[in-house]
Amino acid sequence: MTLETDLNAITEAVQQQAPPDIFATMEAATAKLAASGLGSHALNVGQSMPDFELPDATHTLRRSADLRADGLLLITFYRGHWCPYCNVALQALQARLDEIESYGATLVAISPQTPDQSLTTQQKQALKFPVLSDLGNQVARQFGLVFTLDEQLLPIYQAFGIDLELHNGDRTFELPIPATYLIAADGTVLNAWFSVDYRERLDPETAIHWLQQATSRLTP
Repeated sequence: MTLETDLNAITEAVQQQAPPDIFATMEAATAKLAASGLGSHALNVGQSMPDFELPDATHTLRRSADLRADGLLLITFYRGHWCPYCNVALQALQARLDEIESYGATLVAISPQTPDQSLTTQQKQALKFPVLSDLGNQVARQFGLVFTLDEQLLPIYQAFGIDLELHNGDRTFELPIPATYLIAADGTVLNAWFSVDYRERLDPETAIHWLQQATSRLTP
């Protein structure tokens, strides 16, 4: 089983369970976001990441400068633990965590959820890497990843039992698009992946390949 297989299985299940008009509305919202050009504004390779200080699931502040001080920093942005796509993607990264860390890299996940909701994510997914709370999407905004959920999706999310106000602690209905970055110790973006389609995620195998490339360049 691959991550792509798991992601496709979720989409197939949603398509089978959701009424056709609901699924069509979700598809239209994704196409509208793709047409917005949001992806063209995202932080990309060769640029410097904005430094941040965010609370983890225990409300402990984590500084990006400290996280990357010992080497490479792998950052993944996700929407929240209410999102099944995010959950399988985080699980896939957890399964490769030992390998990621063997390259001297630190992995962190960032979402707009409150620290208490991040704790739920960490506990439910048994994650052994930091899960940080980007309240108000301030960091994701600096990375160029933030969008406002389409109004037509709000009643659909409510029908699905997704309370974004509860999860994120605000009524902006803003979310980050899925994104993963590999950052050098000096803050330079070495690799970047992002998608306006919430059903897509970077395969951990690609992240491992990034790390292999980065460490080979650093090895004398």
